[in-house]
Amino acid sequence: MGLPAAAAPSVTVPTAQGQKCTTVQDAPTSGWTSYPELQRQLTRLESTSQGRVSVDSIGTTHRGRDILAARVGTGPKVIIVTGAIHGNERTGVEAQLSLLHRLSTGSPATEAILEEVTLVSIPMLNPDGLELNRRVNDIAWADTVDQFPQLAGAPPAWYYRGGSSSVSPGYDLNRDFHPDLDYVPQPGDLPGTQEGPGFYLNAESQALRDLYVDLQGEFGRVDAVVDLHHMGPCNVQTGGERDGRQVTVSVDYPPLGVNDGAAYLEEYPLLDQDKSRRYALAVMDGITDSYGAQSPLAGVVRYFHPDEREYAGQGRSAFALNGSASVLFEVRGQTQSFGQKQMGMLNKTVETGLLSLLKAMADGSVEDKDGDDFFDYPDYGWDTREGD
Repeated sequence: MGLPAAAAPSVTVPTAQGQKCTTVQDAPTSGWTSYPELQRQLTRLESTSQGRVSVDSIGTTHRGRDILAARVGTGPKVIIVTGAIHGNERTGVEAQLSLLHRLSTGSPATEAILEEVTLVSIPMLNPDGLELNRRVNDIAWADTVDQFPQLAGAPPAWYYRGGSSSVSPGYDLNRDFHPDLDYVPQPGDLPGTQEGPGFYLNAESQALRDLYVDLQGEFGRVDAVVDLHHMGPCNVQTGGERDGRQVTVSVDYPPLGVNDGAAYLEEYPLLDQDKSRRYALAVMDGITDSYGAQSPLAGVVRYFHPDEREYAGQGRSAFALNGSASVLFEVRGQTQSFGQKQMGMLNKTVETGLLSLLKAMADGSVEDKDGDDFFDYPDYGWDTREGD
């Protein structure tokens, strides 16, 4: 991937302990993997992997782009990893492509993983949004009503963004999921609320839901779902060996309200928040062990998760309610925050976290972890509980 031809202007923001966070204004996206390049890379990977990697389309966006999934491994434990559900959050694309290349080599180390684990990787869940370099996808409410005539006259879903004269409308796809995997949109449910489930109004969320159901049928369950995102660029760690230094990546389990989602357990008894924390811990421990606690590659913290935070419409919540461990990565900085050099470092951290989780699933060590140890990791100033 080529570097941008010219440097973008930068802004320096003061942070803790006299540090400064330098971010790039309007950073170009030419050095990142585009949708056509993703197609080429996955096609090449499939053809050169000697049958280890298979690539399929799991759906088609409103703008006609295939939603591509790469599958590698033959193990009985299955994990889905998604990237770029928000189109301007791109490290998940790069990290997954790098991981797929690594797993396609047939080395003894990777074979040991792939005999136990099957990875289904969706590097770019929202290619329409990515090509526009924005958070939402690209579809108007009128087109949604054409697909679901029963919604005529209903208000748009709360996570629909109506656009403007210069910006086309779309949805925040990470609010479009429902734990009832058979749910059909109903006009009386709209517009919904931030805390409630979504409605599967979009091809992208429907494709991921359908893939999840197919894998449930094939394997009996989906062991884990991992979703790769970005967060703000200038957060600093509170506590731990890197106290006051900038966060590299924060990790989380599903935000389902008070008492670990207790209100959902009667209807969704497969919810296991401790399992999600064990899987998250495998990611965090793996990054820390790989680089050492002092490394800038290992600024690992807990993501914003007060007890009352509730987002049932996120994919990680919907799939957790169906029994999967669910892990969120939030990488420091949006795509537009940093230049190529820093983002290359962050891509490496994400890949290491993913590989660490695959190893822990393969050797079973993820099940031996204590989910409460998740809370031993520092935060970035949001958690004011006594003792933190």
